[in-house]
Amino acid sequence: MENFVSKDFKILKASEAKISAFSSAVFYGYGAFTTIAIYNRKPFQWEKHWKRLTQDSQRLKLKLQEEEKVKEALLEVIEKNNLEQGRARITVFEETIEGLWGGEARQTSVLITTAQFRETPDEIRLKVSPYRINSGSALRGVKSCNYLENLLALEKAKSEGFDEALRLNEKEEVSSACMANVFWVEDEVVFTPSLETGCLEGTTRAFVIEICKDLGIEIYTVKETLNKLLLADEVFLTSSGIGIVPVRKIESEFFTSELTTTLRREFYKRVL
Repeated sequence: MENFVSKDFKILKASEAKISAFSSAVFYGYGAFTTIAIYNRKPFQWEKHWKRLTQDSQRLKLKLQEEEKVKEALLEVIEKNNLEQGRARITVFEETIEGLWGGEARQTSVLITTAQFRETPDEIRLKVSPYRINSGSALRGVKSCNYLENLLALEKAKSEGFDEALRLNEKEEVSSACMANVFWVEDEVVFTPSLETGCLEGTTRAFVIEICKDLGIEIYTVKETLNKLLLADEVFLTSSGIGIVPVRKIESEFFTSELTTTLRREFYKRVL
């Protein structure tokens, strides 16, 4: 993490930013967030991130401030931390608590933090997680602050010598990785799980779909089982934090990365 953050539109040292112990964010993980890639000091795909954050806030009944005010605060933090390339996280959360533990009026807070890009292997090894995604959850499609299931799945995969975990839903359909969207390639046709599987509508996912269409590459959003995925020629992951990274193997199955390399090259040509 960098030295400075923005808490409710005030620049503070990270060590000085405080959150109430009696808040719905602390008690219940009540909040939503988005992680934005920063290239050349500018937030990448801002419009897509803002649209999703707005939709998630509305679903969680969080009162989000005006777009211009939030973006201005983000740019201020980027400048204060002298962040040329990296990532920023905008978290919108309930600062007070209602219901079971209290009765205060609701107050939505905004926290903006930045960091360098996380280190990622050139090729990723995936473990199939035993923990299923609930495609019928009330939080389906929401980038909620409650990320504990994802973290537990990730930690289990890493403890077994893998880099990430592939998660299926309760119908045994491929959904996503813990911290990224998943794509696969079969006979030069690209596939990615549909939103109905419970995966998040990642902004990088959307950008890769656009790139494929621009390059004339067939791409489909589908509902498929693990067995279908394991027959693919290539598999890759996408997110704001990692861009596009090829998957070398899932469990004991190995994959190539020919088209993935092309897409990765095109991705960085467009963002840098």
